[in-house]
Amino acid sequence: MHDHAHGHDHAHGHTHSLDLSRAGNMRRMTIALAANVAMVVLGVVGAVLTGSLALLADAGHVLSDVLSIVLGLAAARIALRPVTTRGTFGMGRIEIFAALVNGLALVAVSVYIAYEAIGRFRDPVDVDGVGVIAFGALGLAGNVIATAVLAGGDRQDINLEGVLRHSFADALGSLGVVAAGAGIVLTGWQALDPIVGIVLAVVILASSWRLIIEPVEVLLERAPAGLDVAEIGDAIARMPGVREVHDLHVWSITSGFPALAAHVTVKATHDPEQVRRAVAAMLGERFGLEHTTLQATCEELLQIEPAPGRVVSDKRGAEG
Repeated sequence: MHDHAHGHDHAHGHTHSLDLSRAGNMRRMTIALAANVAMVVLGVVGAVLTGSLALLADAGHVLSDVLSIVLGLAAARIALRPVTTRGTFGMGRIEIFAALVNGLALVAVSVYIAYEAIGRFRDPVDVDGVGVIAFGALGLAGNVIATAVLAGGDRQDINLEGVLRHSFADALGSLGVVAAGAGIVLTGWQALDPIVGIVLAVVILASSWRLIIEPVEVLLERAPAGLDVAEIGDAIARMPGVREVHDLHVWSITSGFPALAAHVTVKATHDPEQVRRAVAAMLGERFGLEHTTLQATCEELLQIEPAPGRVVSDKRGAEG
């Protein structure tokens, strides 16, 4: 006789908390969006009046932030949609695509700034240092406010993290603009403007790394960072009543939403359903894995009957 049952363990509270987290992050991104729109206008006006490439580059980067926040808000709103018969996990993974697009946009912005800066070395432009300092300081203040608002959100949300990194890079950019303006005023060295532009390009490029690699890892269904699959497998195997564990898979459905599936062979002396529930509880408490699909099956028993050479296989199983 072969008995089986299949068990899913997931906390509805976890999904609810994710939704609340997304809603809070959306409010923060909306505030940051308003600040960034104002800084784009300020940066463009400042670049025209002073002739500064650094200011123009900073304004261009802020414009990419505006687009990234709009994209992030749209992705977060889509992610809040309920599950359907075709989308059984909901639309949460749209945030991963948004973060990837943001990361690639940062790469494009950094390449453009570097290209323009190199051109300035060949064809220098007189820059109004005092005006650069003034506009750069205003931009820095706006970026600091936007970054602080975003940093107070749920940092496990890679969608928010993408917007935050854009904003943080902008703050560094504005700081660089102020430094360039001060250097030009003190020394008259116009080359400081394109030099700062190249430095900003490198900083922006470095900040794009996580936004590219993490979404790619999620799409490839690699184990989330910080979760050791070998350690998880060993912890399951050490649970009372567990004979072995195999077909172990750990991946992320979206940022902050890890999942696990595994097949556990249970000793004949233990109840498979009880073992399954104990394993699921352990995974949630120790590893934060609250969405698990565990199949627990009893090991096969071989009994020798009185008749010589006759073997009866009694396989009792439960999946749960």
